[in-house]
Amino acid sequence: MIGMLQIMTYLLCFYLVFKGFEILQIALMSARDDRAGGMTIGVLMLVVSVTLAFYFVHAIDAQATSVASHMPQQP
Repeated sequence: MIGMLQIMTYLLCFYLVFKGFEILQIALMSARDDRAGGMTIGVLMLVVSVTLAFYFVHAIDAQATSVASHMPQQP
């Protein structure tokens, strides 16, 4: 059960990082002359998405380790 939760979290973190890149690409491809605001938001979203992805992966790995350490040993 915890393995499926880990896989789902990894996939969601992967998706989160790609959405951050997508927002940055939209800002880069903007046809406006003043793209500074869009670039700022794009870079900020990319940094936030990567940071959150690392946090979520660390949190789910800690949860899995905790569950595994409380499981009875199989003979």
